Amino acid sequence: MSPHLVDIRLTVNGEPVNERVEARKTLVDFLRDDLGLTGSHIGCEHGVCGACTVRVDGVVVRGCLMLAAQCDGARVETIEGVSDTGEIADLQEAFEKRNALQCGYCTPGMLLTAQELLARGGVPDRSAIREHLAGNYCRCTGYHAIVDAVESVAETRSKG
Repeated sequence: MSPHLVDIRLTVNGEPVNERVEARKTLVDFLRDDLGLTGSHIGCEHGVCGACTVRVDGVVVRGCLMLAAQCDGARVETIEGVSDTGEIADLQEAFEKRNALQCGYCTPGMLLTAQELLARGGVPDRSAIREHLAGNYCRCTGYHAIVDAVESVAETRSKG
């Protein structure tokens, strides 16, 4: 028996996408398997770790908890697209400079989530940064360098 297929039309990283997908395929699986956008990772598959983080219509979501079919008509942005626009160039540089990335598995989701916080403007204190990033697990860094990087970008952006 063949799986139920649905047609979806969406915009991914600014490009129109028209595809036929299995009705139960997750967004992260669609992005990785069908579109070759492998920056969003698959970790827990329960929405807990944040490795699958993407933006849908400007909102950070867990790609493992959303079906691709739910994105019909939506605008989806992955780490590849956000990086290509230069939107997070300063954040990426700060992560590198402060060694806030090690194995890199959590980094795409961490960057998208940090950018969501920074887009609000102002300079959040370290506890607010930690709280906002709490849904993104990092097993390598201990978070201190990540918080340092986010804090430094917030300070720089607030001056400019």
